[in-house]
Amino acid sequence: MTEITYTRQGDYNLPNLLPPQEEPVPHGKYALLRKKFLKEHRRVTYTNLLTSGKLNSHLAEIQQTAQRRMEQIVAQMAKAQGVTEELKASDQMKWVQMMNNLRNAAEEMVLAELIYS
Repeated sequence: MTEITYTRQGDYNLPNLLPPQEEPVPHGKYALLRKKFLKEHRRVTYTNLLTSGKLNSHLAEIQQTAQRRMEQIVAQMAKAQGVTEELKASDQMKWVQMMNNLRNAAEEMVLAELIYS
């Protein structure tokens, strides 16, 4: 445990109890969803990450992992369902519809696996 330092405020010595400072990281969609989930449903985990100075790194890791998983899942599902560039060239609306369905399904999987667990 680190030694507690004090600052004099008038006649009193007050402890310096600030959490370790992290460098600010811009958060994406999945990081913000994870942060909200932790705040509302996993308060102890959120507080532990915040006070240890690991919250931003945790959220950045979640964001990167979620984006990679989305790309992998969409690519696998597109290959399995035959969504190809030929379909895109011949029937754009059908291709857009199928890709939107694939992205929505992949996002549900990512949210269940990474964000809300």
